[in-house]
Amino acid sequence: MLQAGLIAKNAVEKGLSTAPFLKTSLSPGSGVVTQYLEHSGVNEYLDKLGYTTAGYGCMTCIGNSGDLPEEVTAAMAESDLVVASVLSGNRNFEGRVHPLTRANYLASPPLVVAYSLAGTVDIDFETEPLGKDQEGKPVFLRDIWPSRADVAKVVESVVTPSLFRDFYGNTLTRNQRWNDLVAPQGDLFQWSDNSTYIHLPPFFQGMSKDVPTEIPSIKDASCLLLLGDSVTTDHISPAGNIAKTSVAARWLGEQGVGNKDFNSYGSRRGNDLVMARGTFANVRLVNKMVDRNGPFALHVPSGETIPIFDAAERYQQEGKKLVVIAGKEYGSGSSRDWAAKGPYLQGIKVVIAQSYERIHRSNLLGMGILPLQFKEGEGSETHDLNGHETYSFDFGTDVLSVAQDVTVTTSTGKTFKALCRLDTDPEIAYFMNGGILRYVLRKLL
Repeated sequence: MLQAGLIAKNAVEKGLSTAPFLKTSLSPGSGVVTQYLEHSGVNEYLDKLGYTTAGYGCMTCIGNSGDLPEEVTAAMAESDLVVASVLSGNRNFEGRVHPLTRANYLASPPLVVAYSLAGTVDIDFETEPLGKDQEGKPVFLRDIWPSRADVAKVVESVVTPSLFRDFYGNTLTRNQRWNDLVAPQGDLFQWSDNSTYIHLPPFFQGMSKDVPTEIPSIKDASCLLLLGDSVTTDHISPAGNIAKTSVAARWLGEQGVGNKDFNSYGSRRGNDLVMARGTFANVRLVNKMVDRNGPFALHVPSGETIPIFDAAERYQQEGKKLVVIAGKEYGSGSSRDWAAKGPYLQGIKVVIAQSYERIHRSNLLGMGILPLQFKEGEGSETHDLNGHETYSFDFGTDVLSVAQDVTVTTSTGKTFKALCRLDTDPEIAYFMNGGILRYVLRKLL
């Protein structure tokens, strides 16, 4: 971070600046960072390039750095522009920093500043200049890159143990507004049906004290989504700002919440009614069952293309269980609990994928969703699946076993074997309980 500040200082002193068409954002991981940027004096140069601290933690990387001007987003959508973002975080999937960014890159903080000075990601720093100085001479990245000794000198002078002790030593008293909040007393939380932030979740509704002994029957399940490879938890989980045109926004509006108060999915993660509507709401999602990108599904019985949540809700009203079919690396990226909770709330009972990200597979079965895997070399295309079929699952036994085969039969007469990705005996116990939440509650009882 200090190296980025030194590059900003050197750039400003040479007369460089960031282009007006760029959106810049700075959200350090800690308030201590702001202090040592200020103590070193580089913060004023970052400010001049548009990097004024706007928040902390995951603010920018999860899409909460604010909207772009409406005319800009309209031009991006209408012209189908491939707009780039460069982030000094640890992940930057399609549409994460902003729903309309399609080319997303990771770089160190100093390189983020360098790319913003260049105004493009299509640059060779070795041979192309970042811009021109006050005399019109080209300025290359090497001309403003601080030496390792210069960086070490600044770090040694401003990054001190006392900064961390002083900042974190008053964590419990620093925010007086938080401390002044009136909190109800008692052992049980006082749920309010009127709250759009915190709602009593339905994860234990209909639950009995006894563990079910029969394998859940899944017959004639409808396909909600037919997906390709590398569908990430950013595509699945509610994340970032709540788009004004989204199903979640529609519901909030019905509750009397104005556009300016929609806030983010992260802030409303305690309300299942919002989060279920934000599941699979990524505008870059590609559902092969429909002819448009984004959060849309085909309600097969009616032939209508409607928002994914609306389709899932309609299927549930019809008493239909749901299936998701995917390609390789399903659920890659951040390990998000809502990437499993959301599909559960939408009525998804089974996912059939060519391969899974390890933790997401675990999260799915932890919510009672059955993860099945196509046999090696097989997938939706080899079995000629288009999602219009319904699916029935035969375990061939009354007792589940680790990594057993499951027979999948479609309404079109196709039959194939899939590997049941319940990989351990405890995972079988979680699944038979209807998920790990119910498993733990029964253990407590």
